[in-house]
Amino acid sequence: MSRPSTAPGFALWGDVAHPTTLTVADLRAGWAQHRADVVFDCATAGPQRHTFEGPLLREVVSLTRPAFDPARRKERSRFLLTVNGGDGHHTVLSWAEIDADFGDAPMLLATRMDDADLDGAGAQLVVPSDRCGARYVSAVTAIWIGACRTPGAPPSEG
Repeated sequence: MSRPSTAPGFALWGDVAHPTTLTVADLRAGWAQHRADVVFDCATAGPQRHTFEGPLLREVVSLTRPAFDPARRKERSRFLLTVNGGDGHHTVLSWAEIDADFGDAPMLLATRMDDADLDGAGAQLVVPSDRCGARYVSAVTAIWIGACRTPGAPPSEG
């Protein structure tokens, strides 16, 4: 699905069978496009109203074949996604938020914003259910997919 392009691309990698790099054009050509009319509060600019179009995040990241057995719900529920943006902003999501058996949140990797193509700017993570825009990530540069590792025992006091 990857092809040479001068448009910004982003890597999908981590605990996956098929790491890949995609562009906005790839997102537009490879998946059904969904529309989301959103309103969210921006800490610096107040309420923002936008219309985004793009594929569902869960469909795009499924392309990589994350290293879990899809039939085992508990295994899927321990996976995380870290989405990085071109401005250094990043956010962490749980697989369960986007999984149809759990939260089924229709998060998008937007290819268009307010009827304008994002080919030059890069894909944008859109979280329509969020009241604030902190998990919206512009100019996506990478999405890491992996299991949450169980931390060791807490340090003992003494």
